[in-house]
Amino acid sequence: MAGTSEGSESSGAPAIAETSQTTGPFGVRGIDHLALVCSDMTATVAFYEGLLGMPLVKTVELGGGVGQHFFFDAGGGNQLAFFWFPDGPEVAPGIAMPTDRPDRGGIHSAHGSMNHLAFNVDCDAIDSLVSRLRDAGIDCSEVVNHDDSEWGVSREVHDGVFVRSIYFQDPDGIVLEFAAWTRHLGPEDVSHEPAPSVGG
Repeated sequence: MAGTSEGSESSGAPAIAETSQTTGPFGVRGIDHLALVCSDMTATVAFYEGLLGMPLVKTVELGGGVGQHFFFDAGGGNQLAFFWFPDGPEVAPGIAMPTDRPDRGGIHSAHGSMNHLAFNVDCDAIDSLVSRLRDAGIDCSEVVNHDDSEWGVSREVHDGVFVRSIYFQDPDGIVLEFAAWTRHLGPEDVSHEPAPSVGG
């Protein structure tokens, strides 16, 4: 595709040049599951299984009326899990999650929060996913081309674009992303010093 670097793949697989089955001294093989919290498990199942097509593979009823814990197959050996607590605190935008989608300026959330969840998709298919989401009644962004420019986005696809994204939200306002990597990442992609804590 246009704007894809030489040697890249259009499969949408994570753009890391070389991967191994395990990482580090503990033999980590990847992320097993990410557990989030929903306010309505029925609506969550309808969204993730019914709309996004992620099969519900395991349900757990927590003892003592504590709540539920459901697991969805997110593809690639990954699972997405949700807790439901009948007495859980209300949704807290700006603390537990951003106030809005990144394309509308809602990028900030509290330290230790889960900012957003990205699902890997095929690079050749991402442009068609905007209309598919909107046809299903989901408000979503246009495709955002992320590059290394000052503001990190480009109107056009070019060789410096490393991932293309669509942002939308689930029934609880959790910010979701369809991410399509356009090229492999190399040593030149790690070029910034990590920032220290501010204040405290």
